[in-house]
Amino acid sequence: MNQRRAPAKRQVSDSKAGAGKRVTLARALSKLGYCSRTQAEKLIAEGRVSVGGRKTTDLSHWVDIDGDRITVDGMVVSAEAKIYLMLNKPRGLVTTRDDPEGRPTVFSCLEAVDARFLSPVGRLDKASEGLLLFTNDTVLAQRLLDPAIHLSKVYHVQVRGMFDEAMAERMMQGVAEGGEMLKATHVRRLRSGDRNSWIEVELQEGRNRQIRRMLDVLGSECMRLLRVSIGEISLGDLPKGASRPLTDAEIQYLRRRTGL
Repeated sequence: MNQRRAPAKRQVSDSKAGAGKRVTLARALSKLGYCSRTQAEKLIAEGRVSVGGRKTTDLSHWVDIDGDRITVDGMVVSAEAKIYLMLNKPRGLVTTRDDPEGRPTVFSCLEAVDARFLSPVGRLDKASEGLLLFTNDTVLAQRLLDPAIHLSKVYHVQVRGMFDEAMAERMMQGVAEGGEMLKATHVRRLRSGDRNSWIEVELQEGRNRQIRRMLDVLGSECMRLLRVSIGEISLGDLPKGASRPLTDAEIQYLRRRTGL
């Protein structure tokens, strides 16, 4: 009697096959440095993306990032060389590529570099200035924005009037505002004049307009806010509106700090 053939083993689902190589199409475009995942989803939905010569509008389509031929508008997408740079952001610019209100953006400072696939790492509001990082390394950017990394950011802040030790202590103990408890890791006075003071504030969280909100609660006013460092990456003497590539040592520091 012929024995019944055992059924073939079910293949591993695409989501688990080739761990580290198979990802959704939108994530592939992001990891390759072509665009953000949100922009990729829009391109896919518009029918502008093909895999292996076949157009797809399926946002859950899985691909082999190393083996599948991915094209956008007929052009092959390949891994872009990784770019890491810093900008000394001037006041008055918004941290976005395109602003619906037509306001000038930080990308107006990057006309001398190929910034097509670069994205800012985090934000500085329109009235703030100083150190802003850009990269097309989406994995590193996501790690840097992860609150669990606890990457400190240091700001030099000009406040109206006098700033005393009691105000610094309150900022470090925590200030309740808008249903949130806002806290600075460290605060110290740098110098004082007759009309205003300069203070240094270190944060590890980075809530929206956090320093300005804390000062408002204390009855003070933020006149200028300048970010001078992110972790061990320092703005240094980079001129306002200028950018420069990160050094190899700075890139390796960020990768180590984020566990890459």
